[in-house]
Amino acid sequence: MIIAILLIAGAIGIGWYIGRRTGPTLAAQLTRLTGKNFIGSPTSTMGMVQYATIALLLLVVGQSISLRPLANIALALALSLAVGLLVMTLLRAMRLNRGTAGFVSIGISLACVAGTLGGMQPLMTGLDDIGFTIGSHRLSLLALLNALVVVVVLYLLARAANQVVSHLIGRASALDLSQRVLAQKLAGIGVIAAAVLLGVDMLGIDLTALTVFSGAAGLAVGFGLQKTFGNLIAGLILLMDRSVKPGDVIVVGDTFGAISKIGVRAVSVVTRDGKEHLIPNEQLMTEAVENWSYSSRNVRVHIPVGVAYSSDLALAQRLMIEAASNAARVLADPKPSVWLKGFGDSSVDHEILFWISDPEDGVGNVRSDILNRVWVLFGDNGIEIPFPQRDVHIRTSPSTSCPTQAEHPEEDVQ
Repeated sequence: MIIAILLIAGAIGIGWYIGRRTGPTLAAQLTRLTGKNFIGSPTSTMGMVQYATIALLLLVVGQSISLRPLANIALALALSLAVGLLVMTLLRAMRLNRGTAGFVSIGISLACVAGTLGGMQPLMTGLDDIGFTIGSHRLSLLALLNALVVVVVLYLLARAANQVVSHLIGRASALDLSQRVLAQKLAGIGVIAAAVLLGVDMLGIDLTALTVFSGAAGLAVGFGLQKTFGNLIAGLILLMDRSVKPGDVIVVGDTFGAISKIGVRAVSVVTRDGKEHLIPNEQLMTEAVENWSYSSRNVRVHIPVGVAYSSDLALAQRLMIEAASNAARVLADPKPSVWLKGFGDSSVDHEILFWISDPEDGVGNVRSDILNRVWVLFGDNGIEIPFPQRDVHIRTSPSTSCPTQAEHPEEDVQ
């Protein structure tokens, strides 16, 4: 027993040292491979290295040294505890909820104890006896636990593989943003399909038994999930023809904003108010979409400005160009310009035209900036911004003390 305690203490010491030395480096390498915060913090990575080292050392010692039964039990308990903590830390690092992670880690710990002490076969026999038979199929507690373990392991492997593949595709500089998103979605579908087929094979499920229900399932998919599959195919088509891609500034109906994500069902558009609109993919296929950054991110903005008839139009036009040129987001090339649009009822109508290259930052703020500059420059240089005025002159008649406007209408509009 003393030897067992010393062996356990030595394994813990070696595991602690190796984890402290290699944990942070391993965490940095995994983060570079799989993406940020996928395997948890460096502390959790260090803990996984420590528990794995302790379990491996105890397993090797238990198989190499012949000890008395009580010492073997102590080694088995220490090994199962290390394995349970390793599984718990790994599942929590992969963001599995605490209840499921605890249940799986406890089950693996018990199986580890039974296997180490040579009691795995009686345990499996006992679990298999708890169940019932339906036709030619046997449903037991052992089969349920086996299916649960297979599903959890395949889920974790598929999630890790999907994360690694998506991260590697995202770093491929040879592909543009739309092609990377499309490749990531196709890779994710391939990983899920491979995991499902592998799980069916590992669980021994006979797919021929499901042929009777395939027709009904296909009919249900055709009617009940028609929109879902339509949006899925529409999303793939949008990524293939690259008509819209993450980062584009689009206008769909009354929604104006930048695309943050093209999902399986909908496109996420974030407006300047911080509201996230989820637009179904089919809507972008069937309705007109105004893409402000499809072939170029440069967008021309129009601002109408009215000037009084008594003002110096040449000076007013120079001041409007100056106001637009001094704005921070306005491009110097092409230069801002001013067009005279027409002679209105109260003003000479002009329009300031300028270009910006960051439509995702909105156009209302740059309009406000330029109009504020126009207001200041016009005030400093005596340029009047008119407003509608209406003067009504009423002539009185000798025979009527209080004539109506209908009898003698006369209006002078300024």
